[in-house]
Amino acid sequence: MKILVVEDDADAAKFLIKGLREAGHAVDHALDGDTGKNMAESGGYDAYVIDRMLPGIDGLTMLEMRRSAGDQTPALFLSALGEVDDRVAGLKAGGDDYLVKPYAFSELIARVEALGRRRGPTNIQTTFTVGDLEMDVLTRTVRRAGKKVDLQPREFRLLEYLIRHSDQVVTRTMLLENVWEYHFDPQTNVIDVHISRLRSKIDRDFDKPLLKTVRGAGYTLTDED
Repeated sequence: MKILVVEDDADAAKFLIKGLREAGHAVDHALDGDTGKNMAESGGYDAYVIDRMLPGIDGLTMLEMRRSAGDQTPALFLSALGEVDDRVAGLKAGGDDYLVKPYAFSELIARVEALGRRRGPTNIQTTFTVGDLEMDVLTRTVRRAGKKVDLQPREFRLLEYLIRHSDQVVTRTMLLENVWEYHFDPQTNVIDVHISRLRSKIDRDFDKPLLKTVRGAGYTLTDED
């Protein structure tokens, strides 16, 4: 599943994102309600996990706005507010589920995956292709022109992020936040090293390169010339 997490607590978000990714899900993260709403507008998510108390517009308002726009993506609210009236407010705002902090992470995973099943398997994309490059995120396999490509875990996450955003320019900041979970630039060449290793595995032995550097902007994975 592709999940949008909207959580302003950096430590809580890091824990949540790490666990969801380890469970095999792709995760995007927004630190406030306004950013979350804007990211949700782009579509393509299988579920939202939204903290109720957020900077800017709060979680309830964010989801109400998305529901008013016709967005029916399943949503789970996280909140320290656990009274009956609080849970009712979350459901009335359009939430499909409501989990009170602190929570057991295994329960959160079960609830998120239940939301995915409720939406239906046809909405969950698990295979991706760019040209003759194929990735299956469930079996965690990658092939190019039918030939298996062996990737290290970080290389797999890097390629997964690139392939989910194929034909788009992906910036270094986007990679740092979503693949390495850094919310700052550590001033290292970690991205360059991994891009070079990934390029050597998916492009080196093939006539047409797919992973391209966009000078001054970032990288793109595309079959376009």
